[in-house]
Amino acid sequence: MTGLTDKKIELFSRDYYIACTIGGIIACGPTHSAVTPLDLVKCRRQVNAHLYKSNVQGWKTILKTQGDSIFTGFGATFIGYSFQGAGKYGFYEFFKKTYSDLVGPDIANKYKTGIYLTASASAEFLADIALCPFETIKVKTQTTIPPYANSVFDGWSKITKAEGLGGLYKGLVPLWARQIPYTMVKFASFEKTVEQIYKYLGKPVSSYTPIQQTGVSFLGGYIAGIFCAIVSHPADVMVSKINSDKKAGESLGGALSRIYKDIGFKGVWNGLPVRIVMIGTLTGFQWLIYDSFKVYVGLPTTGH
Repeated sequence: MTGLTDKKIELFSRDYYIACTIGGIIACGPTHSAVTPLDLVKCRRQVNAHLYKSNVQGWKTILKTQGDSIFTGFGATFIGYSFQGAGKYGFYEFFKKTYSDLVGPDIANKYKTGIYLTASASAEFLADIALCPFETIKVKTQTTIPPYANSVFDGWSKITKAEGLGGLYKGLVPLWARQIPYTMVKFASFEKTVEQIYKYLGKPVSSYTPIQQTGVSFLGGYIAGIFCAIVSHPADVMVSKINSDKKAGESLGGALSRIYKDIGFKGVWNGLPVRIVMIGTLTGFQWLIYDSFKVYVGLPTTGH
């Protein structure tokens, strides 16, 4: 497949991984921050199910509240998920190639899904270390009324002053619990879905135009996003609760136990329909943007 530029990037070269990392930044930072109003209401309803009756009512209330904004948490979201996107996509491509080479072509081809799952888990583990401080600031700011901080730097300063640098990483384990299964499902189900779409269409990938291929990427991404939302939702609720409600000196296990006792099994599924729409749309557009960028720099789309 020919890209939209004359520049040819060699597969699995240094430039290839740089391009994938940049593509991840472009795919994740803008898309996550664009849905901040939806994410804001979702997070607040996860922490307090009785706060708003609906998303629309939530937005109306926020717009009427002095000092509040439907874009609360936008900056932390943009920075955090740009870092996360860089690590998630860049390291995924790196680990996918590395693990495939490690086991050899026969095993890699036979157990492709295992390679996808292992590579994506490894990538997300590292990506979350970069994301966590900004996710902590985002959730703390979004779930406090009026907002806890008026900027990313204000939030960073307040949290580190009160709790030290460790305060920025108090939600890392729940974040891993949410993001690693999410990303494993996101990448493995995307790769398999795209494979099945092309199998259903009955023609080789090379017979389709770049526009058609990125259309397949969007559809595959949206379907993958629905699975992602369901698998990771309980941990998403707990991340919101931990970052907003963990008491000083309380252990992570103690906080998780106390919070679960308060909200119960039903509570960990609060806000799921909103998250399915949000994550499905997000994931679809992320794969569309990522693969469009790969096409632009002369690389093939993902998933074949």
